[in-house]
Amino acid sequence: TLPLTAGPHRLEVAFLHTQRARGVDDLNAVLAGSTNVQSLSITGPLRPVGPGDTPSRRRVFICRPDSATTEEACARKILGTLATRAFRRPVDAISLQILMDFYRQGRALRGFETGIQYALARVLVDPQFVFRFEAEPPGLTEGEVYEISEFELASRLSFFIWSSIPDDELLALAGAGDLSEPALLAQQVERMLADPKASALVSNFASQWLGLRQLDLVNPLSADFDGALKLAMQRETERLFASILRENRSIVTLLDADYSFINERLARHYGIPNIRGSHFRRLELSDEKRRGLLGQGSILTLTSAPNRTSPVKRGQWVMDNLLGTPPPPPPPGVEANLEETAPAGAELTTVRQRLEFHRVNPACAGCHSMMDPIGFALENFDLTGQWRETEAGVPINVSAKLWDGTLLQGPESLRQALLERRELFVATAAEKLLTYALGRKVEYYDRPTLRHIVRQAGKDDYRLRALIQEIVASPAFQMRIKNDRFQELP
Repeated sequence: TLPLTAGPHRLEVAFLHTQRARGVDDLNAVLAGSTNVQSLSITGPLRPVGPGDTPSRRRVFICRPDSATTEEACARKILGTLATRAFRRPVDAISLQILMDFYRQGRALRGFETGIQYALARVLVDPQFVFRFEAEPPGLTEGEVYEISEFELASRLSFFIWSSIPDDELLALAGAGDLSEPALLAQQVERMLADPKASALVSNFASQWLGLRQLDLVNPLSADFDGALKLAMQRETERLFASILRENRSIVTLLDADYSFINERLARHYGIPNIRGSHFRRLELSDEKRRGLLGQGSILTLTSAPNRTSPVKRGQWVMDNLLGTPPPPPPPGVEANLEETAPAGAELTTVRQRLEFHRVNPACAGCHSMMDPIGFALENFDLTGQWRETEAGVPINVSAKLWDGTLLQGPESLRQALLERRELFVATAAEKLLTYALGRKVEYYDRPTLRHIVRQAGKDDYRLRALIQEIVASPAFQMRIKNDRFQELP
């Protein structure tokens, strides 16, 4: 039990290593190092003495009435400010009056602060807060293109980069009609990317694009796999993407980064010595096999089956997420289970042998000839991304040939093949980023814009920030098309 003031506090939990083990007890020290906190519960406040002073209260109560006669004016100022932020535009007179009515109901019950509480609760359920409305100018015809308003542009920008509402500076520029001015807009993008809130691009966009959220669903049959390792794998990939954003590197660095972010748990999994502690540190990679996304445990694990590797899933992931050429689904009636398609009595000990037999079926060969070679090149990584030389006692064969005849001999050659097709990778990354920015899929009429974005970013080595700047400056981001289908009511 301890006294705490109101507001945010940093709380850390650790297992203290108070004595170094000796001799045979070293094994216990290794096992203790893999222990992780499963849960933490905090009970309180036990004896509160008042609301206290917190950053959130200071944000809400921008004024304090000095008498009963000034309460209405102060409440109107507070609610006008809150509603402007919440609705991402200046609050209109009708909306403000509704909020003041709720304020008066709460004020009559338990005073000024309860009145603000009632009105704030009303703000949080208002459709103008819950939904992002973009109004159409009157008199437009079906298919006509029009510019979104300055405040709508501010919302698009803030939700794209921050996954949150515009701040006061964005709203002020929108109110003055200056936000859409190209130079000012570019400055705001740089300011927002430098803000800690830009980490939302990592936790939301990168995780969505690369499929990292699916790690929560995987549970491979491996004695070495646990929750701490799963979290470390995800953090490694997120921190790589974050470094590319923060350091303004080329998006192509995702394919060939010669550095990564490792903690002790992940280093032990990779066989990297002399890394101690749960904190992540930047590490220059001496092992060519671990460079880029295709050497990271997160990608290799989420593209495996629960009990084995899956060259098909790995090939499909690369084609879809890195090359933008997803293979079609299996034809109707075709058995996709490798165990079911194996002939009775056949000694097929490796995944590759099963897939080679599976491709005998012409209906399967078309797609598998594109996916499987990519996956074969990664077969030295097991189902959780550890390096191996054999499978079921048989030396692993990583030789393969891509659909265009390119020969592969393991992960290094696959990475080089992707680098030789970097324009295709950048176009895919740009399409994923544009989809995320717009909140809709990229349509056929967006293709010229997408090609322009990639072409312009290519002048700056395809840097991630250049891609973001070009997306924000694009017509797709700043304009809309009237579509009467969305206006139809039953």
